[in-house]
Amino acid sequence: MTCPDHPLVVVAAVIVQHERLLVVSKQAAPDVFYLPGGKPEPGEQPLEALTRELAEELGVRPLEPRLLGDVEAPAALEGVPMRMTVFHARIDRTPQPAAELARLRWITGHEPGLHLAPAVRHHVLPALRHRGLIGTPEAN
Repeated sequence: MTCPDHPLVVVAAVIVQHERLLVVSKQAAPDVFYLPGGKPEPGEQPLEALTRELAEELGVRPLEPRLLGDVEAPAALEGVPMRMTVFHARIDRTPQPAAELARLRWITGHEPGLHLAPAVRHHVLPALRHRGLIGTPEAN
């Protein structure tokens, strides 16, 4: 069980192309979008977990991954505290949703009616805008 002293631990990728962020949704909640990634297996290092998750979920490999940092926010579906280790990376091919994923989208975060996980909306998108990595409302 997850509690504040032991948050849900996940790794995720920030993948940006043409000033748009790649987000994915799961079959269990197809209208809620997250960063691609997932939970490390026992003994797995964050970058190993990210590489495995991206291969399983999108059929891609991360290229030149760089640690962006950790984000703490409520997990969107579970509603429990979450600590997400975020890497910025390029990918080696066009992603295709597989495994438990329902779909993927490339977003700026300003799309009407877009339901994003709290970590993405409140932490990741503002950081990417601050760094000039994704489009602003004026650019859409």
